[in-house]
Parts: sequence; structure tokens; C-alpha cells
Amino acid sequence: MTMPVASVGGLLLVVPAAIALIGPLLAQPAAPGAFMPYAGSGGEHPLGTDGLGRDVLALLLHGGRSALGMALGAVAVAYLVGGLVGLLAASARHRWADELLIRPLDVLLPVPTLLVISVVAVGWRGSPVAIALAVAAVNVPPVARLVRAAALDAASSPVAEALRVQGESRARIQLDYVARSVLSPVAADIGTRITLAVFLVGSANFLGLGLDPTAPDWAVSIARSREALLLQPWAVLAPALMLVMFTVGLNLLADRLLARSRRTQEAVR
Repeated sequence: MTMPVASVGGLLLVVPAAIALIGPLLAQPAAPGAFMPYAGSGGEHPLGTDGLGRDVLALLLHGGRSALGMALGAVAVAYLVGGLVGLLAASARHRWADELLIRPLDVLLPVPTLLVISVVAVGWRGSPVAIALAVAAVNVPPVARLVRAAALDAASSPVAEALRVQGESRARIQLDYVARSVLSPVAADIGTRITLAVFLVGSANFLGLGLDPTAPDWAVSIARSREALLLQPWAVLAPALMLVMFTVGLNLLADRLLARSRRTQEAVR
């Protein structure tokens, strides 16, 4: 019997998530030069050491909190700001108010993401908060447009019209029915959005635009040890595997939950 897709996605997701949450409690990072650089696996170093003589397993246990925490924080801020702007624009009574809220965000849409992160890195190099906010800023426009489109579609539906005929207030319709209707497209988008944020944060750290080059971050570890891949493969493969497992597991689980939600809605109808 094959394992359900949701179980596979949950398993792939929970491993890197658990390492990111409890990993720092299980091991202390070794100081640079504490051990022999690029030592092989075995003994007191199950995954060997990196080029700075630090234990790869200890780096793996400490690297997830920054790699995933920055991405999840960026997505949370993007949905908080973009979702609010999208709902306000969709509920605006006048066209000029809608344009005033949405059009300024369109300026950010064609701007290359890494360019925004590079500019931020010049002034706040090594700041995880600054990098997370930069990633959030480039995700606010698409989130706002997604929420606005979903809210406008719900507001013009027969259900909304029936609620208006029944005398329901505009505010109640917007905050109750319309807001709940937006949750489905948001759920469909959130898996892709988090995956993109993980990729952007990892790219920034990999290119040296984010955290310090000696930080115990998964993407930083990959960048630092990539030239010694054949000499010490676990220094690159272990953190890369964690990132791949998290993004693949998240998307499998999100797709499965979304399909189940659609079947439930169809059954109710």
C-alpha cells in the first residue's frame, strides 16, 4: 500500500521544521578552528566538519532557525500588509480609493527581487530582520492583488447579493462572507509563497547579501562549502536536503489540504 501524499508531505515537512525548532537546544555550535577542517564523517563528527573546522551536525541543528524563520516571518508580514491593503481596496466605495491603494504597489512589481535585497544589504548587512522585511516588501504587491481579486469576486457573487437583499450591512458582508471567501485562494497561494520566500532568503544568504559568511545558516553553509563538495559532501548536502525537504513537503501538504477543502465545499453545495 502506498503512503498517502499528505503523509509524505507531512513527514518531509516535519523533519526540517523540528530541527529548526529544537535543534539549537540539542547542540552548541563549535567555534571556528575547534576541529580539523573538512574532516570526514565518523567518530565525534557524524557528518564531518566544514572548512572552518566546525562540526557539520552542530551547524545543521543551528542553521534552520534563521533559514526558515526569516522566510516564514517575511510571508507573515507580506500577508498582514498585502492582505489588509487588498481587502481595503476591494471594499472601497470609490474607484479613486481603490487606485490609490493598489497603484503604488505596482511600482514594486517589475523591480528585481535581488536588487531590492542588495540595496537593503548595503545599509543593514547581516541583519536578518532587514532581509526578512525586504523579502516581505517584494511579496506585498502580488499578495495584495490576489486578495483584492478574490474579494471582488466574492463581493459580486449571488451570495453577497442575497445578503444585501436581506439587509446585512456592507461591513458585515465584507468582514464575514468576503473575508472567509478569500481564505481558499490564500491557502492555495501560501505554499508557493513560502517556498519562494525560502528561495529568496536562501539566495540572499548564498550570495553573501544576508547573514554573516560564518553564520550557522543552511544557505550560508552551502555557499561556504560548495567548492569542497567532493571533499566533504555532507557540509553541502545536509543543509541542502533540509531546504528541499521543507519546500517539497510544504507544497505536497498544501496541495492535499486544498484538494480536501474543495471536495468538502462541493459536498456542502
